[in-house]
Amino acid sequence: MNAISKFEFRRSSWQTAVLFALGFWLSASLVLDWVIMPSFYLSGMMNQDGFTTVGYVIFWVFNRLELLFAAGVLTGVLAWRKTYDQWNTNCLLFAVILFAIALLNTYLLTPQMCALGVHLNLFDTVSTIPTQMNMLHGSYFFLEVIKLVAGGTLFIRCWQKS
Repeated sequence: MNAISKFEFRRSSWQTAVLFALGFWLSASLVLDWVIMPSFYLSGMMNQDGFTTVGYVIFWVFNRLELLFAAGVLTGVLAWRKTYDQWNTNCLLFAVILFAIALLNTYLLTPQMCALGVHLNLFDTVSTIPTQMNMLHGSYFFLEVIKLVAGGTLFIRCWQKS
């Protein structure tokens, strides 16, 4: 009796897509939040008048990519959940939270921060940071922490489910 057993480690294509999207998205968020923005702050760029425009352009592009990846993650989790019955419902919740955070950052927080940061009075030489800006920055970083925790948890669960 010649029996050949083939054991292959195969991931679902949806699982691969979700892992790729989460890995790229979360690493890009970490680079933007912990490398690019602090280097702008330390170099003194945030004190210049044109920084609001530069920040809006950077975050406009990043937020649209973030929406694309969040939609890809949500689609992948929905398709994977439909395929496998033992899939955990919490993963769907994490994907919905990630998509909601991407929507909030794109259409609420970034436009509000840019609107507050625009220097409209040409005769005012003293540039002060509005107090609402600190609240918006705090809510942005709170959402970033939630995004990293939910995305990391979803990444770990997708990695373990083969």
